[in-house]
Amino acid sequence: MRWPGRGTRTRAALPGVSGTARIGRRGSSGADAAYLRRLGPGDVAVIDQVDLDRATATALLEAGVVGVVNAAPSISGRYPNLGPEILVEAGVALVDDCGAAVFTELVDGATVRLHDGAVHVGEQETVRGFGQDRDTVADLLEEARGGMAAQLEAFSANTSEFLGRERALLVDGVGVPAITTSMRDKQVVVVAGGPGTAEEVRALTGFIREYKPVLVGVGDGADALREAGHTPAVVLGTVAELDPATARKARDVVVPADPDGFVAGLARMQDMGVDPVAFPSSANPEDMALLLAHAHGAALVVAVGFDASLGGFLDRGRSGSIPSTFLTRLRLGPTLVDAPAVLALYRSRVSIWTLVMLVVAVLATAVVAALALGAGPSLLLLLQTGGRAALDWGTTVVRSVVG
Repeated sequence: MRWPGRGTRTRAALPGVSGTARIGRRGSSGADAAYLRRLGPGDVAVIDQVDLDRATATALLEAGVVGVVNAAPSISGRYPNLGPEILVEAGVALVDDCGAAVFTELVDGATVRLHDGAVHVGEQETVRGFGQDRDTVADLLEEARGGMAAQLEAFSANTSEFLGRERALLVDGVGVPAITTSMRDKQVVVVAGGPGTAEEVRALTGFIREYKPVLVGVGDGADALREAGHTPAVVLGTVAELDPATARKARDVVVPADPDGFVAGLARMQDMGVDPVAFPSSANPEDMALLLAHAHGAALVVAVGFDASLGGFLDRGRSGSIPSTFLTRLRLGPTLVDAPAVLALYRSRVSIWTLVMLVVAVLATAVVAALALGAGPSLLLLLQTGGRAALDWGTTVVRSVVG
């Protein structure tokens, strides 16, 4: 006799979070564009980034990862970086400070499970780190706030070094490449691939359509412009960052180069049908784009996807980027304005007085038409009907412009 259920077992679900491991390059940032394109919903990102910054965390969330395994400490204590807090608040499992073993013990594409600070393959613990949660992240961030003073001291020294290295570029514009796109006395919108870039680009649609500024896309910022229905005139970024389809549609393609002019991956980009110009500088690509616009005579430069706050500077995860951004903003001065300020101040150039005159013109047209047709007694009814419709239409337009 066969008893019901005999010979079958129901295995209880193992605890933790499971997903497909996607291995990044050892020693690289998790925000590497090529790596991010490999990630998808349900993946576990395996990265090696000290002080996980906000931009990387946001990009990982947008990719839909369910877990992050970091070979390095996500909060080193140098300053209160925001990336780990963003991940744990969103419910993403974070196993931290696992060491270089993650790149030898884990296989790309394998199913892994994160639980209690360990990375399991099947039922076997393969790598162990430190499991972060809201409480541990909050404690580490509180301790890291004491590192701000040391970071500001380092910032001062790095700024002097950067200024000595890039004095000719910052003061005289030496090294800025020639481009075919005219920026002289024009408004230029520079879009970087930062957190909230897509939302800012969409919000600026009215401004872009009305003023028709020169559009410059930096790295993923070029893709954000294209997805919003705009074609950047200039794109700037490395071979790994730029989408060939977007680059081919741009009038000018600018790539960062070493001081001696060497461009990594130049042959590959030319094989894709893109012939870029080199920009030799140690500045960030975002700052290079701002300096490019300024050197070519832009009347106003609108920065989209940039975070110019002190916290934003420190949270970039690249100590060398802080002097670059600081000195670039000093160089541009009042020419540079951030997108949030434009969105707060921008209003359509169509004045209320113009709208009032338009409504009066509509009413006058109705009167002339009625007299020409010999409307007689029906003139008053026509004026009442047409006037009310014109007034309602004008009120709607005025409200849309003002508010």
